[in-house]
Amino acid sequence: MVEADQLVETLRSYRSCAVAFSAGVDSTVVAKAAQLALGDSAVAVTGVGPALAEGELEEAQRLASQIGIRHELADTDEIHSAGYIANAPDRCFHCKSELYSHVERIAKQLGMQTLANGANVDDQGDYRPGMQAAADFEVRSPLVECGFGKQLVRDLAAYWALPIWNKPAAPCLASRIAYGQQVTPERLRMIDLAEQHLRGLGIRELRVRYHEGDTARIEVPVEHLQALIEPETRQGVMAALKDLGFKAVTVDLAGFSSGSLNQVLDASTLTKWRR
Repeated sequence: MVEADQLVETLRSYRSCAVAFSAGVDSTVVAKAAQLALGDSAVAVTGVGPALAEGELEEAQRLASQIGIRHELADTDEIHSAGYIANAPDRCFHCKSELYSHVERIAKQLGMQTLANGANVDDQGDYRPGMQAAADFEVRSPLVECGFGKQLVRDLAAYWALPIWNKPAAPCLASRIAYGQQVTPERLRMIDLAEQHLRGLGIRELRVRYHEGDTARIEVPVEHLQALIEPETRQGVMAALKDLGFKAVTVDLAGFSSGSLNQVLDASTLTKWRR
């Protein structure tokens, strides 16, 4: 596959590399290419904090083992950052700054020259304060350098037989909390367990958004709405989420929409953080 060779050659030009590795499709493809290009001169670094959903760490470890890349874990401390806790629209900047500080530290300890992430060209122009953090730490984005978008990245994952080639996008749990509502370990845990419960109903792509007053707003694909509001299912979901600490449970009739919390942001804010 020509694109696979192109990505591997791009990583080879880095000479050595530490990849910020979340176990999502994008960073997994970059980690695979880094291992093929650089072997022992590549490392994958996974940040471990309260916003990491249940099972993601174990998946990262399995994937790193399958790829054959060295894997390092970093205990991140964003939950004690005032900027992160406040959950203003720049929250992701504070989170990614904390992550990249650890990736940089590990890279220096191992003598790695370059930091890399899994950003792709479809991420450009979206509202992503974390891209400023990447720029601050001089993190390179090999998928962007190659001009690769989301679908091509999934094609590469399938080409390399990576089992997460069709994994739904899974931003960190903090992205579910409405801006202005503080990020706390308790709220992150509520969201994580609520989403686990809904996945148990056979829904793969979903979000449980946290809003003021311990209110849950459930987003699922439109085709799942009818099943979700069937009396028995609806009552079970309400009971489960209230047991977790939610005081009110709502379902968004518009269906699932990635990044829907950004719809409240004004144009000047969106423009400031677009990359």
